[in-house]
Amino acid sequence: MKIATFNINGIKARHPALIDWLREAQPDVVLLQEIKSVDEAFPRELFEDLGYAVETHGQKSFNGVAILSKLPLEDVTRGLPGDGSDEQARWIEATVVGDRAVRLCGLYLPNGNPVEFDDTGAPIREGKYGYKLSWMERMRARAAELLALEEPFLMAGDYNIIPQDEDAAKPEAWRKDALALPQSRAAYRTILNMGFTEAFRTRNPVPGDYSFWDYQAGAWSRNNGIRIDHLLLSPQAADLLRDTGIDKEIRGREKPSDHVPVWIELAA
Repeated sequence: MKIATFNINGIKARHPALIDWLREAQPDVVLLQEIKSVDEAFPRELFEDLGYAVETHGQKSFNGVAILSKLPLEDVTRGLPGDGSDEQARWIEATVVGDRAVRLCGLYLPNGNPVEFDDTGAPIREGKYGYKLSWMERMRARAAELLALEEPFLMAGDYNIIPQDEDAAKPEAWRKDALALPQSRAAYRTILNMGFTEAFRTRNPVPGDYSFWDYQAGAWSRNNGIRIDHLLLSPQAADLLRDTGIDKEIRGREKPSDHVPVWIELAA
């Protein structure tokens, strides 16, 4: 089973590039972020014609996540538990049924910028940055619930976290950014250390691979990227891991997203 995560940065503008990649890469399941579309406006027929079932959790002009699957999907839920007042569309879950069932959690973790700092230089936990950290605490709680089931599951998407300096071409440029602040990285490690395997880094320990390049300042041509799109596997899912990769070449095509797909293959 080939599963990919891809921040598409607007389904209306990027669907031609997405369709080309789907035809070439032939993933069984794709977890999309930043579809920037309400459910009713998502061009589902384009993907159904390719054999994909479509589940969305959309929001007008911002955020939005979706699942495309060639395999049956069951028990689809939308929204990260823990805050009934949160209206941002950033989390979708479903169970995909191949040779065995795997629970999928597709996520678009909050960016958290801009960050305000106190007189000591410490980030202030309020506003967008406070929302980011609170959202990660809710994610940790949901992860604990799923881990307790002792079944294969994964949490994949745009984490908006640069886990270590080696995951940025120019780490010094991100010191005061919410993606790389020590508090952000610590929250990520707290989740990772619950027993998850970060699929790509496990199989590719040498730094230099990225999943995001800004549109500005020639970031793509200079390979000035960061790695912020991750797939975290439960112990049961990690046992099924066969391969992983980043389809970097799609970034150089016409009207690309600023992200590229990251994928895994599971024996499932």
